[in-house]
Amino acid sequence: MQRATYGRTPPLHHPVPQHVSTVPQLRSPPPPTSQPQGGYDGSPYPQQPPVGAQPGVHNMFGPYGNFINDPAAQLATQFGQTAFRQGQEYIEQNVRRQQAHVNRFVNVSALKHYFIVTNSYVINKLFLVLFPWRHKPWTRRQATGPSGQDAWYLPPRDDINSPDMYIPVMSLVTYIFLQALISGLKGQFQPELFGYIATIALVAVVVEILGLKLGCYLLSISNESQLLDLVAYSGYKFVGVIVTISVAEIVNGGKGTGGWIGWTVFIYTFLANSLFLMRSLKYVLLPENNNDSRGPMQTMHPLDSRAKRNQRTQFLFFYSYPVQLFFMWLLCRS
Repeated sequence: MQRATYGRTPPLHHPVPQHVSTVPQLRSPPPPTSQPQGGYDGSPYPQQPPVGAQPGVHNMFGPYGNFINDPAAQLATQFGQTAFRQGQEYIEQNVRRQQAHVNRFVNVSALKHYFIVTNSYVINKLFLVLFPWRHKPWTRRQATGPSGQDAWYLPPRDDINSPDMYIPVMSLVTYIFLQALISGLKGQFQPELFGYIATIALVAVVVEILGLKLGCYLLSISNESQLLDLVAYSGYKFVGVIVTISVAEIVNGGKGTGGWIGWTVFIYTFLANSLFLMRSLKYVLLPENNNDSRGPMQTMHPLDSRAKRNQRTQFLFFYSYPVQLFFMWLLCRS
């Protein structure tokens, strides 16, 4: 059999466009040309330069670049400076007024004298308070003015025998925190404990100073800085109290300052503090009988009787031993 033959497939033809269109050739844009005098925004009016702008100088901030030169800005700046100056003067006046009120009760310039200390002075002073047995001399050093008549005591930084306020203040704060810490280790801490301990310590210091001032008044003892000296010396007892409490709590295992070890440390610190006060307060309560009136603490007239000097000696002994024994015991037991 023969396969049937079919006609050939006609060839394919692609469509030919009837309307020929040409695509325009793209070119680079022309270089920028200088702007006309009419302005960059097409305005027919010429653009005015900003106030204070120099011709030919380009401003990178545009129309806000000359804000400082604006009259309104200058006026606001002057107003701010005037307000700041007046506020500063008002604050300085209030500070001076407050200082005047404080100086009516406490001489601030004299108080600063007691805080002129160094690290070496603090270490040596603590050693002197705890071990005063072989220290000599106990007299305070004086500086003489150019005329040779005026004299004043050197600050604590330059004289180990000079009283200071730094050690008493820091000892008082340390005592408060130490008592609170011990109560916390025993599980008895309460926030009100800080106020209770501070009240006892401050009351002890105030009562002691009032008693000293009363004794000085009755014995006719007066000097320029007596009150501040007495406040400083009354605070040195906290050094011995802190040592007693710390050693007793460590040795006794947190059972308090009782026991023979606690009492031994207490007696030693009490005797050391008493001897320190006896030697140090001698220049206040028992001044030397001489005709040199240059010293600022010249409190006793050469013609004072021997009986008055004996009374002052007894008062110094009573303050240094029985009074210190009672207050140190009270602070250690509280």
